[in-house]
Amino acid sequence: MELILQPWPWYVSGTLIALVLFLLLMMGDSFGMSSNLRTLCTLCGAGKKTDFFNFDWKTQKWNLLVMIGAVIGGFIGANLLSSGSGVAINPATIDQLQDIGITSSGRSYLPVEIFQVFSIKNIVLLAVGGFLVGFGARYAGGCTSGHAISGLSNLQLPSLIAVIGFFIGGLVMIHFLFPIIF
Repeated sequence: MELILQPWPWYVSGTLIALVLFLLLMMGDSFGMSSNLRTLCTLCGAGKKTDFFNFDWKTQKWNLLVMIGAVIGGFIGANLLSSGSGVAINPATIDQLQDIGITSSGRSYLPVEIFQVFSIKNIVLLAVGGFLVGFGARYAGGCTSGHAISGLSNLQLPSLIAVIGFFIGGLVMIHFLFPIIF
């Protein structure tokens, strides 16, 4: 049980991810979470309104199972396998977050001040952020997991460009925009 409760080393997790990607490559599939939104929209009948959603969703059943497994795995990890001692965040990062008013860091990855306080500002930020993530995933032709895991492992140049863009966007957000917003 102790093995499950501890974070796994990179070489174990990385090997397992490589094995899954190898199997997907051999089956002619690729991994990505944002493609599940298209499948769910198709299931709800969006194919009647636009051709983008008019495809055989049954070919993506395996990817829907991956999404469901990620949700269930996240719930189990957070609620059943969590040690309750908080998360290991660099003390310098905790100090920087406290300087801008986020005092709950170190107890969880999601600051209470942003995700559990229902204020107009937080609702607007989450809605705008969700829209930007959705637009970016569609514009880039996939999400971070699809490009960074599947695309890079398949040596696709557009995925390399997208991943570089994701990192630049993340750095700009956290170093310039985040302190202004909060």
